[in-house]
Amino acid sequence: MTSPQQRRVLVVEDDETIARAVRHRLAAEGFDVQVVGDGEGALTAYARTGADVVVLDRLLPGLDGLEVCRRMQAARPVPVLMLTALGEETDLLVGLGVGADDYMAKPFSMRELVARVHALLRRVERASQLAVEDTVIRVGHVEIDTAERRVYVRGAEAQLTRTEFDLLRRLAERPGQVYERERLLADIWGFSEAAATRTVDSHVRALRRKLGPGVVRTVHGVGYALVR
Repeated sequence: MTSPQQRRVLVVEDDETIARAVRHRLAAEGFDVQVVGDGEGALTAYARTGADVVVLDRLLPGLDGLEVCRRMQAARPVPVLMLTALGEETDLLVGLGVGADDYMAKPFSMRELVARVHALLRRVERASQLAVEDTVIRVGHVEIDTAERRVYVRGAEAQLTRTEFDLLRRLAERPGQVYERERLLADIWGFSEAAATRTVDSHVRALRRKLGPGVVRTVHGVGYALVR
């Protein structure tokens, strides 16, 4: 279990009511919470103090959440939970594409938000443990360097986000085996909720764009498998 006492959470939210509620709940969990209300302020705070997790609103004054996420990931990769009032699939895909690991639609449950922050931190810990393994996994034309967290397709490097890499690695552990969406949620994101399977689908679509449409296949509409 991740100990939150040493963990810093940067909350970027311009709605003062939501920001205050999120700060109060995360602080009650023992996190060191900093709140800012705009994109430029978020980047300044991130550069000055860093963060172990960022809770980031999609719509912000000035720089929007997508650009803030992109710049943060370029400076130093960090787990990002994006909050959005937008239901458009394209907005979700763009958010995941710039490095967001997970998203929640407003209005949301504070209990669920806390659970997802914990899950993101556990993912970072697991990734650090796995990174010490000097392993290369080859499946078809795909080569996965687990120590360096790099992926190559026919010798050319594919630029994957942290979540895309973790998802691909999980599928590559047993090529051809079907992983149901709920199981992938539990293994990669650390929770299993049927309503959140859309997140898995969106990351799989991103993998297909980057690796080729035939690398990951959908099986009976319930899960995914990496093609041998």
